[in-house]
Amino acid sequence: MPDFYEFFAGGGMVRAGLGAEWNCLFANDFDHKKSNIYRTNWGEGTLKTADIRTLASKELPGRADLAWASFPCQDLSLAGGGAGLKGDRSGTFWPFWGLMKKLMAEDRAPRIIALENVCGTLTSHGGKDFAAICSTFEQAGYAFGALVIDAALFVPQSRPRLFIIGVHEDMGIPAGLTADQPSPLWHPRGLLTAHANTPRKHRQNWLWWSPPKPLTRNQSFAEIIEDEPADVDWHTPSETRALLAKMSEINLAKVEAAKKTRRRVVGAIYKRTRIDEDGIKVQRAEVRFDDVAGCLRTPAGGSSRQLILVVEGQKVRSRLISGRETARLMGLDDDYQLPTNYNEAYHLTGDGVVVPVVSHLAEHIFEPILFGGADRAKVAA
Repeated sequence: MPDFYEFFAGGGMVRAGLGAEWNCLFANDFDHKKSNIYRTNWGEGTLKTADIRTLASKELPGRADLAWASFPCQDLSLAGGGAGLKGDRSGTFWPFWGLMKKLMAEDRAPRIIALENVCGTLTSHGGKDFAAICSTFEQAGYAFGALVIDAALFVPQSRPRLFIIGVHEDMGIPAGLTADQPSPLWHPRGLLTAHANTPRKHRQNWLWWSPPKPLTRNQSFAEIIEDEPADVDWHTPSETRALLAKMSEINLAKVEAAKKTRRRVVGAIYKRTRIDEDGIKVQRAEVRFDDVAGCLRTPAGGSSRQLILVVEGQKVRSRLISGRETARLMGLDDDYQLPTNYNEAYHLTGDGVVVPVVSHLAEHIFEPILFGGADRAKVAA
């Protein structure tokens, strides 16, 4: 059974993705509310609630096969302030890496180190932040590479994220896990540009990870919608009309087209500030009916919460997306216990990692490396 550390653990979605075959040696998050939900779902004993800057390597038992860190994205996101890895939040990458360096010095280096963050990491500070991350892996002797995975391959949510995966020099990498050239599926133009702009000395150990394409997703956005959610109410007819009034002609045309289908159609809405034809800032409600939700975000205000629009012929209803629906969009099972407070549930899921994405990486990269390419069940037997 492989062992792992989970940093910036939130509600333990990485743990959910790795599954019961993996053993959590240590988990960490500084948020007490998220920590309570972590313990509710995963029990006591492995999670320490503390600022990562205060952790010591002696608190991390054993030698982990995997150290996973979904460090904060706020300073790296395109909507953030641009502080990057120098920011108070995203800058927590450095104390995390400091812990990794201490483990290396103690001959306890994790066999695999995986990072997850927003794609803005690729362009932050003109690509210098991405290059800095690459240099840490390079200097530590890890072979490493990056992928961009859109969760829409697995769940009905558009959520592209950057994953950087490094393998310790002690470990062999079975044939078939990497390719000689980048793949359009996993290595979009932004990643190729960031790779090309990273100094050659910082990417000598670079790998083009090449997991298989997942099976076609068979779950639609409409299928995850609750008829009577427990934590949000359907809007009144006047509230729905006010929402429609915020739509541009293009978006209203989408609603009219949905009405003409004569079937139940579910759309996702975000409110955004746009510049109108007179150069004035106005709030617009923008809807998508492609059976995929927009990317969940942590709620910093009412406009950042996603809404849904259900169209059934001439009948149109709207409301906030429910906490359970957001959990389903993250790939969490319905038996996963969420906070009773709506905002806390939204914040927990919006900050998380999509569960089946982690499962895909575990099955097609982590486990073949750890088991030498052998099937895990055969090794366990």
